Amino acid sequence: MIDNKITIKDDEKVNIQRGAINHRATWTGLTYKYAAEAGKAAEAEEFIRKAIAETGRVQGTDLKNRCPDPTSCSSFFDTMFTDTLVKSFEVDVKENTDDVLDMEFHHCPLLKAWQDLGFDDAMCAKLCDIAMDGDRNIAKAMGFDFELGDTIADGCSTCQVKFMKKK
Repeated sequence: MIDNKITIKDDEKVNIQRGAINHRATWTGLTYKYAAEAGKAAEAEEFIRKAIAETGRVQGTDLKNRCPDPTSCSSFFDTMFTDTLVKSFEVDVKENTDDVLDMEFHHCPLLKAWQDLGFDDAMCAKLCDIAMDGDRNIAKAMGFDFELGDTIADGCSTCQVKFMKKK
């Protein structure tokens, strides 16, 4: 069973950012839901994955161009992860060096949107994996390796996300 806990509740900027993320996740989730109901789940997944992957490549390229040291995971963190974003996902940074950025996310606003829509755990896990194509392709555009460990959508207590310099 998914436990997508939330502890930061009364931060106006965080609530605004979570609302924007929730809105994006609602579009994606409902698009997939109605395609699946029409018997086109596989086609919808393919199109949505392509769109999210391209979004990740675009965002990753922009981050790489803005990053003071695009070869450094730590510089990448400082460029991408604003204080508001860290709070929105309730991120606990386990390691932040030039070689490794290892984080645990304790809350997911995308998952919250899907839960609020009444999607079952399997649908939430599917949408989570699709959404992670954005992060996978941010890493690729940055020239980093990416590792996704546990996820909240799979019933774990956190999402484990790691960016690493390529070896």
